[in-house]
Amino acid sequence: MIKKLLVLLLFYTSYTHAETIKTDVLVIGDSPSAATAAIQSARSKLKTILIMPGAWLANGMPAGNTYVITTNRNIPTGIWGEFEEKVKGFYKNTTGYEAPANVTLKFEASTGADILRKIADTVKDLTIKLNTPFTTIKKDGTGWDVTIAENGIITIINARVVVDATERGDAVVKAGATMLPVINHTNSGELYRTSIATSDLLTDGFIPMRDVIVKDAENLLVTEKLLPRNGNIQYLPLQMALGQGVGTVAAYIAFFKTTNKSLKVRIAQQELLDFKGYLLPFADVKRDERSIRAVQQIGATGLLKGIKKGNELLFMPDALVTTEEIKSVLTEIYTRAFLWFNKEKPGEKFTEGNLLSLISEMTLSDPQTLQVTVKNDWKGKYGFASDFDLNRPVTRLEFAVLVNRYLNPFARTVDLQGEIVN
Repeated sequence: MIKKLLVLLLFYTSYTHAETIKTDVLVIGDSPSAATAAIQSARSKLKTILIMPGAWLANGMPAGNTYVITTNRNIPTGIWGEFEEKVKGFYKNTTGYEAPANVTLKFEASTGADILRKIADTVKDLTIKLNTPFTTIKKDGTGWDVTIAENGIITIINARVVVDATERGDAVVKAGATMLPVINHTNSGELYRTSIATSDLLTDGFIPMRDVIVKDAENLLVTEKLLPRNGNIQYLPLQMALGQGVGTVAAYIAFFKTTNKSLKVRIAQQELLDFKGYLLPFADVKRDERSIRAVQQIGATGLLKGIKKGNELLFMPDALVTTEEIKSVLTEIYTRAFLWFNKEKPGEKFTEGNLLSLISEMTLSDPQTLQVTVKNDWKGKYGFASDFDLNRPVTRLEFAVLVNRYLNPFARTVDLQGEIVN
């Protein structure tokens, strides 16, 4: 009995005198999503700590395996795309690691883990603690106190935001919060407008922002527990994309010193786009094309929806815009657009002239001046292949670029359900 009391007294004394470290974002887990969440949070200039219970990616990319990835072949989103490029560069002159047409990437687990670690090591504001399990997590105002054991020494990390990137949702369980179900977006409505991660493995192709928020635990976010992974390496691109998306959300909360209840969807998504993340998995608009951001933003408004072909979602940049596909969303976003449609009565195919007339009406700009400006910028600034012709039906790419430039519908506020807030 005395021995037990002494042990408890020693623990209590160690805890009460434990060092406290303050950070903006704490990421817990040894998964690829843990690494990318921490990388993104720190790249967004927030002080970030990543703790892994074992060695670097010990559970996420166990050594000794060779991986062949066939998913996200044409979706090089954000950090996943960066990782993919570096892996291909590493194996460029190595026989046996060429990726055939149906393969995205082939690599040894140890090489992949090393490459992701090198990416992490270049990031300022990121501290990585390996072989560091956490023992407790408890609420502290709007943030969290997380107790870790590092080399036998008890330390408390006080974080404004915690990201649980463990496979079983260990932090969520220890916080006494409710576990979230595996992603299911049946009848998802407008949730695509709030996407923060994409993959061709998902039925809808995206993960909305609301899914990463633990509903009954403020400023606690999750990654791995959302995925029906079961050790399937084909989820690796999605793991990295999801981690980056959650890292962006965590950074937003920490930067604005707020809570997940006050998230501004579009601001967080803008940050993700700044770091080359995708909101929607359009496979036919390349990452390095000048129009990629406009396409992603217009797609996320719902003005031009993707077209499913096999397991890929296509934007179809050269297809022609129809009045029917854009009218309902335009009138939802801009009340005055209803008056324009009633007055102009555009035909089945929406023309360049229709588009400039609409822009002129919405921006109250002089029609002739607008026409001259757009014509001058048509091929040089925007890089359009076709000739400027007011009578020609406008393509989806032309529509996306010009509407994004002049009307900026992506700036309209949406809530976590994807509904436009007027």
